[in-house]
Order: sequence, then C-alpha cells, then structure tokens
Amino acid sequence: QLQASGGGLVQAGGSLRLSCAASGRPVSNYAMGWFRQAPGKDRENVAAISWSGSTTKYADSVKGRFTISRDNDMNAVYLQMNNLKPEDTAVYYCAAAPTSTDVQRGQWYWGQGTQVTVSS
Repeated sequence: QLQASGGGLVQAGGSLRLSCAASGRPVSNYAMGWFRQAPGKDRENVAAISWSGSTTKYADSVKGRFTISRDNDMNAVYLQMNNLKPEDTAVYYCAAAPTSTDVQRGQWYWGQGTQVTVSS
C-alpha cells in the first residue's frame, strides 16, 4: 500500500514536502512516481525516479521547482515542491511500477492522494 501525506494549503511562492510511505513491499523493487489531478483535468505525471534514484524525470511544468527523491532504507519517496503556483493545486498521488515496461505503458500501482491547494 502507498500512502501520500504532507499536502495542505500554502500561498503562492511557498513550499511543501510530500511524503509517500509504502507498506507490504520494499519500494526498492519499484520505480516511483508522483502524479497529480486537478478538477476537470487529466492526471499528470509530474515526477518519476528510478529504482536506485540515479535517474529522475520531471514534467516541464514543474522543472526547476519540484524535486523527487527516495529513501529505500526508510521505504519512502518524497516530493519537495518549491515556488508553488496556483496552477499546482491538485490531488497528488504517489505510484509504483515494478518494471521499465510498466513505466513505459503507464501501468502503475496507485496509492491514496493528498490535497495541495495553492492560493494566489
């Protein structure tokens, strides 16, 4: 199971750090990602990180502002979000994919989300 936490209400320009705690299986077995979905919009993959953490990818909309990281010893994944904008408002989900094929096909295991609201 994956459980995201750390969301909340923040003013534009502020920061939040999201955490994703995993139970049942070690996150080291999975590529991990953060997704978000705003009302009326499609789900967006904002960041992803490889099994070892050596490779990260970001959506253009968050590059330079968000940082994904993982701590396999703690069985957790994080998303540091800086310089937040009102358009970052969404429910954020962490997800896991066991193989690179699953990543390419968009086949992720989903956890519960956490709401992030950025006020202008």
